[in-house]
Amino acid sequence: MLTLFLILYPVVAATLILMFRGERIKQAALVAALVELVLAGVVLFGFRADATSQFGFDYPWIGSLGIRFSAGIDGISVLLVLLTGFLVPFIILSTFNRTYQRPATFYALMLYMQAALMGVFTARDGFLFYLFFEAALIPIYFLAAMWGGDNRISVTFKFFVYTIFGSLFMLLALVYLYYQTPATNVAAHSSAIADFYKLKLTPEAQNWVFWAFFIAFAIKMPVFPFHTWQPDTYVESPTPATMLLAGIMLKMGVYGVIRLILPIVPLGVETWGKTAIILSVIGILYGAIIAIRQRDMKRLIAYSSFSHVGLMAAGVFSLTETGMQGALIQMLAHGINVVGMFFVADVIFSRTNTRQLDQLGGITQSTPKLTVFFMIMLLGNVALPLTNGFVGEFLLLHGVFTYNHYLGLAAGFTIIFGAVYMLRMFQKSMFGPTSSRTESFADLSSSESWVFIPLIIMVFWIGVYPQTFLDITEPAVANLMKYIGTTAVSMK
Repeated sequence: MLTLFLILYPVVAATLILMFRGERIKQAALVAALVELVLAGVVLFGFRADATSQFGFDYPWIGSLGIRFSAGIDGISVLLVLLTGFLVPFIILSTFNRTYQRPATFYALMLYMQAALMGVFTARDGFLFYLFFEAALIPIYFLAAMWGGDNRISVTFKFFVYTIFGSLFMLLALVYLYYQTPATNVAAHSSAIADFYKLKLTPEAQNWVFWAFFIAFAIKMPVFPFHTWQPDTYVESPTPATMLLAGIMLKMGVYGVIRLILPIVPLGVETWGKTAIILSVIGILYGAIIAIRQRDMKRLIAYSSFSHVGLMAAGVFSLTETGMQGALIQMLAHGINVVGMFFVADVIFSRTNTRQLDQLGGITQSTPKLTVFFMIMLLGNVALPLTNGFVGEFLLLHGVFTYNHYLGLAAGFTIIFGAVYMLRMFQKSMFGPTSSRTESFADLSSSESWVFIPLIIMVFWIGVYPQTFLDITEPAVANLMKYIGTTAVSMK
């Protein structure tokens, strides 16, 4: 039942905030998000790695059709539930020095999105997964369209068209799988994801189902060449919405690959998995090279995120336990790092009214706290040993290298390129002479510091003792890989 509270509580809190007319809307939203964080913490500390789906619920939704309102948490989803519960309070806290018009609507949309994300990561029914997958799109669309930059209308329209296009393919695949399931005692078919796993689809069917799912998830991550919506959307959206997009929402695509593609169509993965890895590696290199050339801090971080998610996708399709473990731990680490980096860019923009690197410089002379926090988040992003980024990237690169030495070598350039564009951004913004925009730059306020402190703690916790999180996911990953291998052999 705890999963039900994780989904419904943000909905109730958001609805109450919409009706709130006081001056402390920010504080009310923060308290609501902190309660959700406590619930996620209860899940983490009560989770048993040796058990299957836990804290779940199962109710009839459209009973005559075999569609159920069913959700639970297992070793594949638990870290993403933690990530969603952990990041949202600090994304809300990051807005405390900002003023947004219609604040009740702004914060309610963030909480509605948190509820939808929790639903995606816990759904055990295919159509329920699709419902939450689409529901997460609605709040982010309005956040970007109502509080975004000058080009927000055209950019959000492109984002909406892209994601709806991909989701239609996923819906077609889910409907097809639904009609392949056998009759039950109460319905002609079933939409339970566990029942989809039991299907013995023909190789031809698996191929088209693979592509239907892959296009939907590749757009969400995004993977090359389905990425063109991402940089503009990240730049034009208000920074809290960008944090939600990059920190949590893109993980829906990686999670969808793990949850649906790999176990349902193993022969499709066997046929097309190398193509997916090649596209992912192209995205790694392309995103990193473009990031090096960027002058806008927010756009640079957007391309950096695109490059990093390509490595996650490649690790998942390597079909190795290390690659899968790396993807799960890196989704957690990347969410923390990218939120920290976007907040750095937001802090600098709020004081200088620019994100252009050639208009900055000399900030470090008067900002010891920002300098230290910026550097730590940067080092996590470039995968320095003893930081969170190193653990996931090492496992991912090991998985891809095991799959194919040449692809692994090409993917490894992400570390070199990442150091180039991140250190370049730090040097140009923080060092050198001050400009007219930075000569009176103020250091972090107390609320801004409290956004960074929990993120920094997680950077070192995951980097120094990753076993805390790897032990949680290891049994589920081992069972999944064993299931995929056994199922693929039985289908041939």
